[in-house]
Amino acid sequence: MKEGIKRWFSIRVNEQIKELASEERSGARIAIAVFVIFTLIVLYFVVHQVWATGFFTNAFGTLEMFLFYGSWIEWIAIAALEGMRYKHLARDIDAFGGLVFVTIGAMWLFAVFPFEFVFFADVLPDFLRFLVQWLSIEIARIVIVLWITVNLMSAVYYGILRVVVRRELRTRTRVLA
Repeated sequence: MKEGIKRWFSIRVNEQIKELASEERSGARIAIAVFVIFTLIVLYFVVHQVWATGFFTNAFGTLEMFLFYGSWIEWIAIAALEGMRYKHLARDIDAFGGLVFVTIGAMWLFAVFPFEFVFFADVLPDFLRFLVQWLSIEIARIVIVLWITVNLMSAVYYGILRVVVRRELRTRTRVLA
């Protein structure tokens, strides 16, 4: 079993190295799409905050803003870096920065829970409100718990993967030199 896991992880490392070396344009297109979509999502929340719809409660203070918007801005920055083909930097920020903003931030936001989902659809035109009106506090809490769990596991996995990929690239560079 241990050998199987080592083989599986070795395959993932080699896939990452090939992907980082590729000049494929589709990855840049996806990154640009993610950049645009996440920017629109951030703007959606900013409108909530500026219009004081009630979605953000009084518990949404400076720390909560930093953690909430920080995770979105981190993802936007990662997408921008991927789109500009700074793959190594984007992956490093994703692996290590994600642990702080996304996982720890989500844990804090879950504990404080500065959201009131009754108002979540309020910034949309009437004909689009049905898209998000079904969201409730209970559903949001479940999503945040899933978000924390997945991001914590991903941060550990991708953190280890990034360290091994970097080590392997250094080894391969020394062998070629």
